[in-house]
Amino acid sequence: MRVTFYAVALTLASPSVAGDQTSASAMRVTDLPGGSAIGRLVFGGRSMCTGALVSDDLVLTAAHCLYDPFNGRKIDTSKMKFQAGMAGGKAKAVRGVVSAKHHPEYKHRKRGKNAQLGYDVALLRLNEAIPSSAAKPVPVGGRPAKGEMLGVVSYALGHKNDPAFAYPCQVLAQQSETLVMSCEVDFGASGAPVLSFGDGQKPALVSVVSAKAAMGGRKVSVGTSLDTKTLNALMTESWASLK
Repeated sequence: MRVTFYAVALTLASPSVAGDQTSASAMRVTDLPGGSAIGRLVFGGRSMCTGALVSDDLVLTAAHCLYDPFNGRKIDTSKMKFQAGMAGGKAKAVRGVVSAKHHPEYKHRKRGKNAQLGYDVALLRLNEAIPSSAAKPVPVGGRPAKGEMLGVVSYALGHKNDPAFAYPCQVLAQQSETLVMSCEVDFGASGAPVLSFGDGQKPALVSVVSAKAAMGGRKVSVGTSLDTKTLNALMTESWASLK
Protein backbone atom coordinates (compact mmCIF):
# COMPACT_ATOMS: atom_id res chain seq x y z
CA MET A 1 0.00 0.00 0.00
CA ARG A 2 1.29 3.42 -0.91
CA VAL A 3 1.26 6.08 1.81
CA THR A 4 1.06 9.75 0.81
CA PHE A 5 2.33 12.11 3.50
CA TYR A 6 0.94 15.61 3.55
CA ALA A 7 2.01 16.99 6.94
CA VAL A 8 4.55 16.30 9.63
CA ALA A 9 2.73 16.42 12.95
CA LEU A 10 4.56 19.38 14.48
CA THR A 11 2.75 22.53 15.59
CA LEU A 12 3.09 25.94 17.16
CA ALA A 13 2.53 26.07 20.90
CA SER A 14 -0.32 28.57 20.45
CA PRO A 15 -2.31 27.53 17.37
CA SER A 16 -4.84 30.02 16.06
CA VAL A 17 -7.32 27.41 14.84
CA ALA A 18 -9.13 25.13 17.25
CA GLY A 19 -10.17 21.58 16.43
CA ASP A 20 -10.64 19.14 19.27
CA GLN A 21 -10.06 15.45 18.60
CA THR A 22 -12.76 13.12 19.85
CA SER A 23 -12.26 9.65 21.29
CA ALA A 24 -13.87 6.53 19.87
CA SER A 25 -14.26 5.13 23.38
CA ALA A 26 -15.45 6.16 26.82
CA MET A 27 -12.01 5.27 28.17
CA ARG A 28 -10.23 8.36 29.51
CA VAL A 29 -6.55 9.20 29.82
CA THR A 30 -6.98 9.37 33.59
CA ASP A 31 -8.07 5.72 33.51
CA LEU A 32 -4.76 4.61 32.02
CA PRO A 33 -2.05 3.13 34.26
CA GLY A 34 0.90 5.48 33.82
CA GLY A 35 -1.23 8.16 32.15
CA SER A 36 0.39 10.90 34.24
CA ALA A 37 3.78 9.99 32.73
CA ILE A 38 2.59 11.36 29.38
CA GLY A 39 3.06 15.09 29.05
CA ARG A 40 3.44 18.16 26.91
CA LEU A 41 6.84 19.24 25.62
CA VAL A 42 7.28 22.95 24.93
CA PHE A 43 10.20 24.53 23.11
CA GLY A 44 10.78 28.19 23.89
CA GLY A 45 7.15 29.08 23.19
CA ARG A 46 7.58 28.41 19.47
CA SER A 47 6.51 24.80 19.13
CA MET A 48 5.04 21.88 21.02
CA CYS A 49 5.19 18.09 21.01
CA THR A 50 4.14 15.21 23.23
CA GLY A 51 6.42 12.91 25.19
CA ALA A 52 6.33 10.08 27.74
CA LEU A 53 8.52 9.15 30.68
CA VAL A 54 10.31 5.84 30.15
CA SER A 55 12.35 6.23 33.34
CA ASP A 56 12.18 8.76 36.16
CA ASP A 57 14.35 11.23 34.24
CA LEU A 58 14.16 10.19 30.56
CA VAL A 59 11.43 11.22 28.11
CA LEU A 60 10.80 9.51 24.79
CA THR A 61 9.54 11.67 21.90
CA ALA A 62 9.97 12.17 18.15
CA ALA A 63 13.40 13.13 16.85
CA HIS A 64 12.10 15.94 14.64
CA CYS A 65 10.77 17.66 17.77
CA LEU A 66 14.37 18.58 18.59
CA TYR A 67 14.49 20.93 15.58
CA ASP A 68 12.93 24.34 15.08
CA PRO A 69 10.03 23.89 12.61
CA PHE A 70 10.73 27.29 11.04
CA ASN A 71 14.49 27.30 10.44
CA GLY A 72 15.38 23.61 10.81
CA ARG A 73 18.03 24.31 13.44
CA LYS A 74 18.45 22.13 16.50
CA ILE A 75 16.75 23.66 19.53
CA ASP A 76 18.83 24.57 22.59
CA THR A 77 17.90 22.12 25.36
CA SER A 78 17.76 25.01 27.84
CA LYS A 79 14.60 26.14 26.03
CA MET A 80 12.86 22.76 26.44
CA LYS A 81 10.40 21.87 29.20
CA PHE A 82 8.48 18.69 29.94
CA GLN A 83 5.11 19.09 31.67
CA ALA A 84 4.13 15.66 32.96
CA GLY A 85 0.46 14.77 33.33
CA MET A 86 -0.76 18.14 32.04
CA ALA A 87 -4.54 18.41 32.54
CA GLY A 88 -6.67 21.51 32.77
CA GLY A 89 -3.54 23.55 32.17
CA LYS A 90 -1.86 22.15 35.30
CA ALA A 91 0.98 19.61 35.32
CA LYS A 92 1.83 16.91 37.85
CA ALA A 93 5.48 17.92 37.49
CA VAL A 94 7.49 20.32 35.32
CA ARG A 95 11.13 19.72 34.45
CA GLY A 96 13.78 21.30 32.26
CA VAL A 97 15.89 19.32 29.80
CA VAL A 98 19.65 19.08 30.14
CA SER A 99 20.45 16.92 27.13
CA ALA A 100 18.76 15.37 24.12
CA LYS A 101 19.77 12.73 21.61
CA HIS A 102 17.90 11.27 18.66
CA HIS A 103 18.30 7.87 17.07
CA PRO A 104 21.77 7.62 15.45
CA GLU A 105 20.25 6.83 12.03
CA TYR A 106 17.82 9.74 12.04
CA LYS A 107 18.57 12.51 9.51
CA HIS A 108 16.58 15.69 9.91
CA ARG A 109 15.01 17.40 6.91
CA LYS A 110 13.93 21.01 6.86
CA ARG A 111 10.34 22.12 6.87
CA GLY A 112 8.73 21.65 3.48
CA LYS A 113 10.79 18.57 2.70
CA ASN A 114 9.29 15.09 2.84
CA ALA A 115 9.60 13.78 6.38
CA GLN A 116 12.05 10.97 7.02
CA LEU A 117 10.23 7.91 8.22
CA GLY A 118 11.71 5.39 10.59
CA TYR A 119 14.14 6.27 13.38
CA ASP A 120 12.13 9.40 14.22
CA VAL A 121 12.62 8.91 17.93
CA ALA A 122 14.64 10.70 20.61
CA LEU A 123 15.44 10.65 24.32
CA LEU A 124 15.53 13.72 26.56
CA ARG A 125 17.24 13.74 29.95
CA LEU A 126 15.46 15.88 32.52
CA ASN A 127 17.25 18.19 34.93
CA GLU A 128 15.67 16.37 37.86
CA ALA A 129 14.00 12.99 38.25
CA ILE A 130 10.21 12.90 38.59
CA PRO A 131 9.15 10.85 41.64
CA SER A 132 6.80 7.92 41.11
CA SER A 133 4.28 9.60 43.39
CA ALA A 134 3.80 12.19 40.63
CA ALA A 135 4.25 10.03 37.53
CA LYS A 136 5.25 6.41 36.97
CA PRO A 137 7.20 5.66 33.74
CA VAL A 138 5.38 3.94 30.89
CA PRO A 139 6.63 0.39 30.21
CA VAL A 140 8.06 -0.12 26.72
CA GLY A 141 6.81 -3.03 24.62
CA GLY A 142 7.87 -4.55 21.31
CA ARG A 143 6.71 -4.17 17.73
CA PRO A 144 2.90 -4.46 17.56
CA ALA A 145 1.28 -6.91 15.15
CA LYS A 146 -0.97 -5.85 12.30
CA GLY A 147 -4.49 -5.38 13.62
CA GLU A 148 -3.35 -5.02 17.25
CA MET A 149 -5.48 -2.66 19.36
CA LEU A 150 -3.78 0.67 20.03
CA GLY A 151 -4.39 4.05 21.60
CA VAL A 152 -2.59 7.39 21.24
CA VAL A 153 -2.40 10.06 23.94
CA SER A 154 -1.46 13.50 22.66
CA TYR A 155 -1.47 17.24 23.25
CA ALA A 156 -2.27 18.96 19.99
CA LEU A 157 -4.23 21.59 18.11
CA GLY A 158 -7.39 22.46 20.03
CA HIS A 159 -6.39 20.60 23.20
CA LYS A 160 -2.96 21.86 24.15
CA ASN A 161 -3.84 22.01 27.88
CA ASP A 162 -5.56 18.64 28.10
CA PRO A 163 -4.61 15.28 26.59
CA ALA A 164 -6.74 13.70 23.88
CA PHE A 165 -7.07 9.95 23.64
CA ALA A 166 -7.57 8.35 20.22
CA TYR A 167 -8.87 4.86 21.00
CA PRO A 168 -9.38 2.25 19.72
CA CYS A 169 -7.26 2.19 16.61
CA GLN A 170 -4.92 -0.36 15.07
CA VAL A 171 -1.88 -1.09 12.94
CA LEU A 172 -2.84 -1.02 9.25
CA ALA A 173 0.55 -1.69 7.69
CA GLN A 174 4.24 -2.07 8.52
CA GLN A 175 7.32 -1.28 6.51
CA SER A 176 10.73 -1.68 8.08
CA GLU A 177 10.78 0.52 11.22
CA THR A 178 7.61 2.40 10.22
CA LEU A 179 4.03 1.74 11.28
CA VAL A 180 0.90 3.05 9.55
CA MET A 181 -1.98 3.27 12.01
CA SER A 182 -5.68 4.13 11.92
CA CYS A 183 -5.18 6.45 14.91
CA GLU A 184 -6.17 10.02 13.97
CA VAL A 185 -3.88 12.75 15.32
CA ASP A 186 -3.59 16.51 14.95
CA PHE A 187 -0.72 18.98 14.73
CA GLY A 188 1.30 18.88 17.97
CA ALA A 189 0.96 15.12 18.39
CA SER A 190 4.54 14.51 17.29
CA GLY A 191 6.22 12.20 19.78
CA ALA A 192 2.90 11.08 21.25
CA PRO A 193 3.13 7.60 22.74
CA VAL A 194 1.33 4.83 20.88
CA LEU A 195 0.11 2.34 23.45
CA SER A 196 -0.69 -1.32 22.89
CA PHE A 197 -3.62 -2.92 24.71
CA GLY A 198 -3.00 -6.47 23.55
CA ASP A 199 -3.88 -9.57 25.59
CA GLY A 200 -5.55 -7.63 28.38
CA GLN A 201 -2.20 -6.41 29.69
CA LYS A 202 -1.38 -2.96 31.02
CA PRO A 203 -0.73 -0.54 28.14
CA ALA A 204 2.83 -0.65 26.78
CA LEU A 205 4.56 1.98 24.67
CA VAL A 206 5.16 0.45 21.22
CA SER A 207 5.65 3.49 18.95
CA VAL A 208 5.81 7.28 18.86
CA VAL A 209 3.87 9.40 16.38
CA SER A 210 5.89 10.95 13.54
CA ALA A 211 3.29 12.35 11.15
CA LYS A 212 -0.24 12.73 9.91
CA ALA A 213 -0.85 11.07 6.58
CA ALA A 214 -3.41 9.89 4.05
CA MET A 215 -3.70 6.38 2.70
CA GLY A 216 -6.26 5.80 -0.01
CA GLY A 217 -8.12 8.93 1.09
CA ARG A 218 -8.22 7.79 4.71
CA LYS A 219 -6.67 9.79 7.54
CA VAL A 220 -3.95 7.80 9.27
CA SER A 221 -0.90 8.36 11.43
CA VAL A 222 2.66 7.17 10.99
CA GLY A 223 5.08 6.22 13.73
CA THR A 224 8.47 4.70 14.42
CA SER A 225 8.17 1.15 15.70
CA LEU A 226 9.94 0.52 18.98
CA ASP A 227 11.12 -2.96 18.14
CA THR A 228 14.20 -4.55 19.68
CA LYS A 229 16.57 -3.31 16.96
CA THR A 230 15.41 0.30 17.21
CA LEU A 231 15.36 0.29 20.99
CA ASN A 232 18.82 -1.24 21.27
CA ALA A 233 20.29 1.31 18.88
CA LEU A 234 18.63 4.17 20.71
CA MET A 235 19.57 3.01 24.18
CA THR A 236 23.16 2.01 23.44
CA GLU A 237 24.01 5.06 21.33
CA SER A 238 21.73 7.76 22.72
CA TRP A 239 20.92 6.64 26.24
CA ALA A 240 24.54 6.06 27.17
CA SER A 241 25.51 9.52 25.92
CA LEU A 242 22.81 11.10 28.09
CA LYS A 243 23.95 9.59 31.37
